[in-house]
Amino acid sequence: MRTAASRGICWVGLVVWLGCGGSGGGAGDDCGERAAASAATEWARRAAFYEVFVRSFQDSDGDGVGDLNGLISRLDYLNDGRVGGADLGVDALWLMPIFAAASYHGYDTVDYEAVDAAYGSGVDFDRLIAEAHRRGIRVIVDLVVNHTSDQHPWFISASNPASPDRSKYVWRGDNPGWSQPWGGGSVWHPLGGAFYYGVFWSGMPDLNLTSTAVRDEIVRIARGWLARGVDGFRLDAVRYAIETGPGSGQQDTPETHAWWRDFARRAKDGNGNAFLVGEAWADTRTVGRYYGALDEMDATFDFALQDAIVKTLQYRSAQFLADVFCALADGYPAGALDAVFLGNHDMARLATRLESDPARLTLAAVLQTTLPGTPFLYYGEEIGMRNAKIPADYPADLAYRTPMQWDATGNGGFTSGTPWFPLGEDYAETNAAAQQADPDSLWHRYRRLLAIRKQSEPLAVGDFVPVHALGAAEPAVVSYARRAAGKLAMVVANTTGAPLTGVTLDLSAAGAAEGAVTDLWIAAAATPLSAANMAAYPLGEVPAFGWRLLEGAAALNRSERP
Repeated sequence: MRTAASRGICWVGLVVWLGCGGSGGGAGDDCGERAAASAATEWARRAAFYEVFVRSFQDSDGDGVGDLNGLISRLDYLNDGRVGGADLGVDALWLMPIFAAASYHGYDTVDYEAVDAAYGSGVDFDRLIAEAHRRGIRVIVDLVVNHTSDQHPWFISASNPASPDRSKYVWRGDNPGWSQPWGGGSVWHPLGGAFYYGVFWSGMPDLNLTSTAVRDEIVRIARGWLARGVDGFRLDAVRYAIETGPGSGQQDTPETHAWWRDFARRAKDGNGNAFLVGEAWADTRTVGRYYGALDEMDATFDFALQDAIVKTLQYRSAQFLADVFCALADGYPAGALDAVFLGNHDMARLATRLESDPARLTLAAVLQTTLPGTPFLYYGEEIGMRNAKIPADYPADLAYRTPMQWDATGNGGFTSGTPWFPLGEDYAETNAAAQQADPDSLWHRYRRLLAIRKQSEPLAVGDFVPVHALGAAEPAVVSYARRAAGKLAMVVANTTGAPLTGVTLDLSAAGAAEGAVTDLWIAAAATPLSAANMAAYPLGEVPAFGWRLLEGAAALNRSERP
């Protein structure tokens, strides 16, 4: 574990990492870098997102496939629009691809301007947007512009060398032998005596994003969806937009970054609230470059942080998070908005990875909702859904994308027909209805954490300050503070399977002030902060995989801190 001295190497960066002290007035508002961020970054910073695979969320017509009307019928589960309602408390939806596509997952588009008929109609989509907005829920949709399906009319036309659509894709007369940049197979695919580029596979030919006509068309499509009420986009595979050569020239090129800056500027023209979150599955420094000067992505998914949270709880060591905190301080620009997630449609479900241990699942949720950034929940994560068992010859990702487990009735309440894919075998025990009925369930803990995050200005938008746990507790404890609007929130997490006694925190350099302290989880008074205990604030016992969420007053502006 890092010692306090070695942690100091990244202290300066951490103090300004991913935040700047909030906008509620008072200490900590000296935040010039936030002014450069987009309006979308500001609303998204306070939001909690929920990723939905429409096919697997709720079927409304008995055909076994989830659809938009089914999603509409479940919006109140997510947010009913009422203060003090019985909903989960999310503020925004990310819809996995809903455009017409060749495959069940939708990442191979055949028509960027049509809703997949399996999900409903354009009228259904417009009603979803209206119903979501009526409840205060924003909606972003997956936009996949690195490639289309080989069944897209553009590509079918482009297969003719004389077609004007030929230049919408990347062609050459020979196969230069490039491999996928992550070490996979060939990226040049034969067709009609020539070869076209498709970095993922032959069924997904890459668009030629060096073409002005293609770029203009993509911007036009994006602006069309924004005009229909969409609040932004999750941008797929942002690293691979424009390739200039083999190997390193196939990802993260300067031309790729220039394209995304151009896209952000033009797509948002007249709609500054549109939110762009990019998928760049890479190391922290590489991902950090996709913010540009806060003029490229509004947020990026934090794969390094996701991995560190999971490994911290799998291997019961705070080391993983200590390392990634320093990497983030070094790799992300000040004011960047992190998209903090625990799993998604491409990953084994968290409950499977953590053996359905409710204590570790809860602690993962605590970290996700209190670290700087915007939490993104994957559907079913809030009830501890596990990977489903699938036949050995099926794609592994099907195990992570099975129908939502709503209740213990036939087909888990997902459909009155035959589900498009079987539910998890444990749906009768692990389902939303059972968890909503149990006040101590994972679902209720997520709900409580999201409510606390909304109520606490530091946890919603505050900057990040490392806090040192002293003595024997240090290797086992993840501890940090968030600071905004004259308040300081303190988070302490025991990452081990054993209780810790006599835990103390050194708050002397965290910008804390003397005075009352509140335990946010139980809404009760905690030990006050004083000059006598500032350098060794007593927490007492922290249970195995337990946590403390405290809030007190902040003293110093960041610019005045040591």
